[in-house]
Amino acid sequence: MSDRHLVDVHVVLVRDGELLLSKRRSEDEFDGRWHLPAGKLESGESATAAAAREAHEELGIVIDPDDLRHLHTAHVVGSGHESRLGLFFEAVRWAGEPVNREPDKCWELRWFPLHALPESIIAYSFAGIRAYPHGPHFSERGWR
Repeated sequence: MSDRHLVDVHVVLVRDGELLLSKRRSEDEFDGRWHLPAGKLESGESATAAAAREAHEELGIVIDPDDLRHLHTAHVVGSGHESRLGLFFEAVRWAGEPVNREPDKCWELRWFPLHALPESIIAYSFAGIRAYPHGPHFSERGWR
């Protein structure tokens, strides 16, 4: 097991009762599965600044870090994957229309009604989605 933990930031965008998801493009078991816009926290960066940066890099939208509301923290470990903390933030407001700015990492973006989400959501992402809008605020996955 790794002696470190990665920190991921995830952005929950809800508009008119619909959630924005991206279909992952990768060479692992997550290819073709839906997840939230997300990325890694970089050294010297606050969690909200990282979430705003990732949203801009992946979607082309601008979010003021003050417009991010913490929804959920997930402590996750999985077979073959490093342990991680996932911080999930709802963007209360943003500027711009989301577009797929990373077609090498994402097949497509799509808005889904909150009551009709696809079945093929990555479980890690679903932990944060399930927390919208009122919790639970913490979960653990893969630990004994």
